[in-house]
Amino acid sequence: MLNFFLKGGPVMYPLLICSVVSLTIIFERTLFWFRLRRDRDKALVGRILELAEKGDYGSAWELGKQSKDYIVRMLMGGIAHRRYSLPSALEMGAEEEIKRMGKYLNILDTIITVAPLLGIFGTVVGIIRAFSTMANSGETGFAVVSASLSEALIATAAGLGVAIVALSFFNYLQVRVASLNAVYARSSERLVQALIYVESMDTSEGGA
Repeated sequence: MLNFFLKGGPVMYPLLICSVVSLTIIFERTLFWFRLRRDRDKALVGRILELAEKGDYGSAWELGKQSKDYIVRMLMGGIAHRRYSLPSALEMGAEEEIKRMGKYLNILDTIITVAPLLGIFGTVVGIIRAFSTMANSGETGFAVVSASLSEALIATAAGLGVAIVALSFFNYLQVRVASLNAVYARSSERLVQALIYVESMDTSEGGA
């Protein structure tokens, strides 16, 4: 493996850095999503929304204030600021949670772009060396340029390999974030409708 790495030429070192960074992000994000799934409590979300629909915001707050569920955290922010701007509070809470979920995606995106370019750069360098070897030796044939061409192909393969791994996980994370965004939207809408319903009932009872 080390011999394969060394044959790839100098461009393999920045590719190694890209590989280490991307694998570190993948490992960290895997742990993050594992904890996120572990802390998920759909039953608690449903209970809080039921209490909100009854206008029992105090009980809803007490029930969810210590929860680690990301949906519950967003709902708690909305309940806490329901007298001021519930939609804005929910939106801000959702944005904060989604920002946490999308952490480091910009770095993965950069690696996806840079790694193949580094591979192509290594290919160009290898081809230049091949022609330089032929010019300096005055000989032609595959044997003369095989080492330089091998360097070019290894660099290309390494760049594509790093990019493919990073791209696969990047797309997976994008899908997960998008799906959770939809969950946020549904939960937020239900809480907003609950507040509207409770306020309308209070108004009608006050008028009566």
